[in-house]
Amino acid sequence: MSERPAVLSIRSDINEIPRVSDLIESVMQGHQFPDEDILDTQLAVEEVVTNVIMHGYGEAGGEILVSLSYHEDESAMEIRVEDSAEPFDPLSLPEPDISLGIDDRKIGGLGIFLTRQVMDDIQYRYEDNKNVLILKKKRSG
Repeated sequence: MSERPAVLSIRSDINEIPRVSDLIESVMQGHQFPDEDILDTQLAVEEVVTNVIMHGYGEAGGEILVSLSYHEDESAMEIRVEDSAEPFDPLSLPEPDISLGIDDRKIGGLGIFLTRQVMDDIQYRYEDNKNVLILKKKRSG
């Protein structure tokens, strides 16, 4: 059973990201998530939202909808990020070769890699002309 989601609509603007982080902190603290879980989730969602702003919408701009819902049965927070940019599945990106030196690596790709490392589950789908990325973080400890 999950409660009604906390929803935030932001403009495609980097300056809006602190509002998303504040919402994550507030909702997750309310469900007694440890600080490390909250920080990991903030980092992952900031990365996802930044990518939508920079690469999805670019100069055109648009709206990004972020919603959080807690799933009691799994002790998990689900964060849903929706945008109307061009369809793009970030999970389709190849894993970066982190064994290479910094000068030999391709630029980009580390954000979704990092997101995969800190979140327990990530799913992507394109529905109703929207990119929908669902991230899940189980409460540790």
